[in-house]
Amino acid sequence: MKNLKTAFITGATSGFGEACAKTFAENGWNLVITGRRHDRLTSLKEELEMQFGNEVTTLCFDVRNQEEVNEAIDKLKEKADLSIDLLINNAGLAVGRGPIQDGLTDDWERMIDTNIKGLLYMTKAIAPFMIAQRKGHIINISSIAGKEVYPGGNVYCASKFAVDALSKSMRIDLVEFGIKVTNIAPGAAETEFSLVRFKGDEETAKNVYNGFEPLSAEDIAETIYFVATRPAHVTINDLTIMPTAQASSTVFHKK
Repeated sequence: MKNLKTAFITGATSGFGEACAKTFAENGWNLVITGRRHDRLTSLKEELEMQFGNEVTTLCFDVRNQEEVNEAIDKLKEKADLSIDLLINNAGLAVGRGPIQDGLTDDWERMIDTNIKGLLYMTKAIAPFMIAQRKGHIINISSIAGKEVYPGGNVYCASKFAVDALSKSMRIDLVEFGIKVTNIAPGAAETEFSLVRFKGDEETAKNVYNGFEPLSAEDIAETIYFVATRPAHVTINDLTIMPTAQASSTVFHKK
């Protein structure tokens, strides 16, 4: 029997977001999935509805654009019976890697606009649903880069440190409404992350994971599902998850 809960997942067209959509659908949740690639959203919706029979709603927009965010959420409000039990703020990216003095401001703005401002826009839009319900759960996807800085990480690390801080402050702001907030900080995980960071350079992206077994998107999705299904009186505030071969943001055991 389905539990009829609804998870809202940003950045669901690949990586952690897509894996989360599949994991939650398999476990009986209805979904609202978002992303910028309409074809991928449609394909994922059709796959999940056919395989699991869940209700899947797609919203195609860019989290960096507050007007688009608000327009999309306004469409959701037309569903009078809709409750949003879980928001997974997954949309995020790294672009470029190098010393601060050589940084490209376009890359900086893309990371700040997506990783920080996009998360804020989504939280502001969805939190009222949860406040009205007096319950809910927000899971923010940060990174080991939000715990430790590393050479060339500068602005990306700063953006993920911001996610860590926002998760802590959201927990304080929303506790009176019974809303849980969790910060998830993955280490090295093989998704489209490095391909985006290195701007389509497949060889460089692949070399990031040479010599050790990284986390998979499914590893993170399973962890998020565990966090989201704790009893009502239990909140996991902060969770760091790493490959066994990774001891810190820069220390790896490679064969």
